[in-house]
Amino acid sequence: MIEEVEANQDYLEMGGRKFRSRLFIGTGKFSSSNEMQSAISASETEIVTVALRRVDLENKEDDILSSIDRNNILLLPNTSGARNAIEAVRLAKLARSLGAGDWVKLEVVPDPVYLLPDPIESLKAAIELVKDGFKVMPYINADPVLCRHLEEAGCICVMPLGSPIGSNLGIKNRANIEMIIAQSKIPVVVDAGLGEPSHAAEAMEMGADAVLVNTAIAIAKNPARIAEAFKLATIAGRLSFLYRGRRMQGNSLIKANASSPLTGFLNEEDRVS
Repeated sequence: MIEEVEANQDYLEMGGRKFRSRLFIGTGKFSSSNEMQSAISASETEIVTVALRRVDLENKEDDILSSIDRNNILLLPNTSGARNAIEAVRLAKLARSLGAGDWVKLEVVPDPVYLLPDPIESLKAAIELVKDGFKVMPYINADPVLCRHLEEAGCICVMPLGSPIGSNLGIKNRANIEMIIAQSKIPVVVDAGLGEPSHAAEAMEMGADAVLVNTAIAIAKNPARIAEAFKLATIAGRLSFLYRGRRMQGNSLIKANASSPLTGFLNEEDRVS
């Protein structure tokens, strides 16, 4: 009973709010709004992301919006479809003007083949949106240096991809994500490529603060039951991380070892004539 009480107090704190659930759900690819609603309910998620280009924020009867209990779930608009910083900022501001609030999942994806986010345009957009009062959650490659810049820019979390979006390949960037988790002072949400509940458990066992899943749930034979499986896997992974100890403490974290000296290379006296 003691562990249950402690687990119930293990909130995800982000953007000035507390969340019990560490599983976020996307709304694309569901065969019907009823299946999406059932999956959201079974997952017990508290954050649901929607593509701005797919919803009519002014219409409360919109098929997607009407399926989301906005009294208990944070509707997180994303800038999917934006190809550069200008387009992403425009979409975010449009959503806010229509009542979607200040939370935004930042996606800048100019690549139509592999759907990989643009690091330079993402950082540019994040800087501008943070200055304009947005709570920015950027979807980016698993780049530790970029994540540090995004944290310094004021983002409320970083969302590195586990593998290409929709691929269901699981975590193919494990070493980089471990580095990101080790250095970050803001939540790390593993986003994209999680195809099995075991992938979500793996991310949480690594120390990720949350995971976002869409395709693996939406295209399942029974989305509601798979959503429940992802919920339980996320909880199991989190409890494993908390009670088995952080795997990356001490010397277990991979560190780079420079093959060339990092100091003295500008000292003219040390150069060979």
